Amino acid sequence: MHAIAFAPHVSLIVLVTLIALAAILSIYAAFAGARGATARALAFAVLVLVLANPLLVRENREPLADVATILIDRTQSMRLGERHGEAEAAANKIAADLKAYGNLEVRTLAVESGNEGEDAGTQAFAALDSALADVPPSRQAGAILITDGEVHDVPKKPHLASPFNALIVGRKGEADRKLTVVDAARYAIVGGKARIVVRVDDLSGANAGAARIAWRIDGRDAGTQTIALGRNATIDVPVAHEGESVVEIEAEPGPAELTLQNNRAVATVNGVRDRLRVLLISGEPNAGERVWRAFLKGDPSVDLVHFTILRPPEKQMEDETPLNELSLIVFPTQELFVDKLKGFDLIIFDRYSEHGILPLGYFQNIARYVEDGGALLISAGPEFAGNLSIYHTPLAGVLPARPTGEIIARPFKPTLTEVGLVHPATRTLAGANTGKTPPTWGRWFRLVAAQAISGETVMSGSGKPLLVLDRVGNGRIAELLSDQGWLWSRGFEGGGPQGELLRRTAHWLMKEPELEEESLRARIDGGDIEIERRSMAKAAPPLTLIDPAGQKTDVALQAAEPGIWRATARAEALGLYRIGSGTLSAVAAAGPLNPKEVSDMRATDAILKPVAELSGGSVQWLADGMPQITRKTNGTRGGWGEFVLRENRAYRVTGIEQIPLLPPWLSLFLIAATLAGAWRKEGK
Repeated sequence: MHAIAFAPHVSLIVLVTLIALAAILSIYAAFAGARGATARALAFAVLVLVLANPLLVRENREPLADVATILIDRTQSMRLGERHGEAEAAANKIAADLKAYGNLEVRTLAVESGNEGEDAGTQAFAALDSALADVPPSRQAGAILITDGEVHDVPKKPHLASPFNALIVGRKGEADRKLTVVDAARYAIVGGKARIVVRVDDLSGANAGAARIAWRIDGRDAGTQTIALGRNATIDVPVAHEGESVVEIEAEPGPAELTLQNNRAVATVNGVRDRLRVLLISGEPNAGERVWRAFLKGDPSVDLVHFTILRPPEKQMEDETPLNELSLIVFPTQELFVDKLKGFDLIIFDRYSEHGILPLGYFQNIARYVEDGGALLISAGPEFAGNLSIYHTPLAGVLPARPTGEIIARPFKPTLTEVGLVHPATRTLAGANTGKTPPTWGRWFRLVAAQAISGETVMSGSGKPLLVLDRVGNGRIAELLSDQGWLWSRGFEGGGPQGELLRRTAHWLMKEPELEEESLRARIDGGDIEIERRSMAKAAPPLTLIDPAGQKTDVALQAAEPGIWRATARAEALGLYRIGSGTLSAVAAAGPLNPKEVSDMRATDAILKPVAELSGGSVQWLADGMPQITRKTNGTRGGWGEFVLRENRAYRVTGIEQIPLLPPWLSLFLIAATLAGAWRKEGK
């Protein structure tokens, strides 16, 4: 490449000044009619040209290859039908066609789905930006995206430096049914209901008529409902426990289905208890009563109703003070054990003796309360072994341990049983015994001997049951067969986990999901499905894993800790994974609960067409045949059946050579010649 440049021998100001003076003198001479004005002007021009020092500049240029990008959509929606195979074949054909163009670098990469939040869905433009991060706009030839058209990161104001083209795989006019969670309550009171608003649409269809939907809560069937297509509908989901409940909603298949993956949607509802209502009945003042009261009053979510029997009926024979003269609250037995019994979440009898204060019918009410789903805790002392034991009431039908009448009054250390080492309520108590080491906590000094007739003995003392847990009907019951737990709270011999033991026992009674003996949990971390199975059994059977597309896989569990088995599987696709083991089930969502990637899987050109046309590219359907690829200069747009890649003709300068057009000898000759000519002209 050649060009003319100047390298003046004087400064630019001096040169401009000389040019101005020469022009003024020449013009004046011409107007004055002076002899030799033309020759004098020519001499001035030669002098100025010599001082300007013209150069011939020659550049050595090396052509630079333009960069063309082929993007292949390999997201979940591209796995439908023959889309994946068609896309791969088209990509190979385009790559082969581009090889025919010289001076063109071709980059091929895959488009993946984002996993979380706003980055979920097909991220084609993010992949394109990454591929061209090191390529200046002057070398970008363009991009060709092979996709079904469902792209979720299309910029609102695209600024593409080169033509963007898209090849749509799939079939025109595809129909599908779609279920959408429009709105869902994030929190609900335990025992109440959460409202979830859903909508079912028949895409590319009439969207008229009705569809039947069904929902499951934590993997269990919970209800069905028929709703109108194309309209929002509300379903009420019962919240049975604290913590997260996963609600799966599924619509029946429509008349034309592309996939059933978007017939399902998921919502999570966190159950919270408004207030825990606990009834504590202390049969007599005792050292452990303060521990119970401090434990329950220390929890701001607990409403505690506490009564202590200070004057049993037999005391009335010794003390004839009338009741209306005593500063005591009358024990509201009718209100507590008949009218409002079902309003309590937990009932605790602390060293209670049957003195005839409560009619036997009230004990029958308590037993029925447990069978219907209530929680009962018996904290026993010496009275439990005597004739006034509440075991001699209708409660005997639900109590898991029967007193033998013996009271063991010698030091012992509470010990976890073989079952207790596995049970969630006790297995991780700080300082507990293991298979080889004894417990490190302090001793107790009194134990009510009893025979466990049902339930699970999780703690023992002196070889006798100490803490027995049992299920009765829909409810639960626990018996603590010693009143010496307060020694741990006082720090005797180092104390022990008294507060934690009471908390876990109470929460197990109230069906805290984290303390269930038989449970199945799953979560997704970094693309892996981490599964945990809790069981009291000696072994755990294999699990069944169902992926979002409905494919089943058996997964073997490995023993991790006592009572806990774990397994890991790979989450290859976005969506909901179901895990089943016998009657237990769990769910885990890869990515968002309702990923954009599966919300609408119909092939479409509507999303990418505005961006492609704005950039000078085009959108074509593979069903219409493979488009022709042409390279054109900037500003030329592609037509029907044509993809345009820009020809930039970029280059890199590898060297510069400067050749003076007026070497010194020639400059002197020209100056002398023009001056001599001007002198001769003026001398005539």
